Amino acid sequence: MSNILPILKKFDLTKADIVKKYQKDGRKIIGCSPYHLPVELVYASGMRPMGLWGSYGEISMAKEYFPAFYCSIVQRILELSLNGTFDCLSGIMVSIQCDSLKALGQNIKRTLGKNIPYIHVAMAQHRKIDVGVDFNEVQYNKVKAQLEEISGKEIKDEDIEKAIKLYNKSKILMREFVKLAAKHPEVITPTWRSKVLTIANAMDRAEYVENLEELNNALKEKDEVPWKGLKIVTTGILTNSYSLNQIFEENKMAIVEDEVAQESRQFRTLVEENTGNPIRALAKYLGDIEGDSILFDPDKKRTDMLIEKVKETGADGIVYVQAKFCDPEEFDYPLFKKVLENEGIKLLMIETDQQMTNFEQARTSLQTFAEML
Repeated sequence: MSNILPILKKFDLTKADIVKKYQKDGRKIIGCSPYHLPVELVYASGMRPMGLWGSYGEISMAKEYFPAFYCSIVQRILELSLNGTFDCLSGIMVSIQCDSLKALGQNIKRTLGKNIPYIHVAMAQHRKIDVGVDFNEVQYNKVKAQLEEISGKEIKDEDIEKAIKLYNKSKILMREFVKLAAKHPEVITPTWRSKVLTIANAMDRAEYVENLEELNNALKEKDEVPWKGLKIVTTGILTNSYSLNQIFEENKMAIVEDEVAQESRQFRTLVEENTGNPIRALAKYLGDIEGDSILFDPDKKRTDMLIEKVKETGADGIVYVQAKFCDPEEFDYPLFKKVLENEGIKLLMIETDQQMTNFEQARTSLQTFAEML
């Protein structure tokens, strides 16, 4: 652990720390909502993408724009927009992958649009057929034009291709890290695992690649130690809560795999390289993604993917972290719950909220689940 901890600390940054570094370097920052946005275009422009989702805290001003039963992930993003946290941004990019995000984009446009450029990213749900790819390509070209206007720089195809290759390299390294983390749960605790994977949404991707290569190499050199606790697969939108991860650790639960929107869903699919049309490659990428609750998936491949992850890792069970009032996730849960139970796979559902300060209910549920396993 002694030689790995200094490397891990390179990932132990807040987004505020990274913003200060970008500002010092004279970098413009584009805020990015969930999910699957063409961040490679932002990187190719010389600006840097900054994930806006995943923070925890009070929601007050946003309640004037959303009903109480609205997705708290979205409410929290608008709250930070309204309280001035995002004033450092040169633009905000919002997708419309779910109904909640559609309203978020319009509210941000109305409240911040005069001061901070708003970039609307429309995406076709029929993403696998040619007309869907054509539509997404047209939309991404519009995004490219807006980014060029903000950055004052032409975004060339070779710049986009370089960004695609850099992001693909980071995705491959993140996949490798997940496997190495499963072999070394005594070092890569749920808290550290979450920090390493989620800071990718903010850190300069070239710096992230350099740090992750160093961490992976250090883990490869470390001898495996038999794990005496439980092995868990997580699924949901967010599992980055420090309090929640501490509860996993208290119950000797190692996260050996995940199917989480802010984690493996971000890196399990690569963008095709060297196509001669990198923007179309980014548009096609959406159609290559499988098993994502946010995207149109009539075959519901997520269930099979979860079963495969459990079998591959020898996991003792699955913890489903339900983001409160997240409709796409709520629709998926009854479908795969039945299949997983038929497969004999233990499943626990716990509900989280971006305003949560008391995790005692989750603690009780996880303690009981651990005893059952």
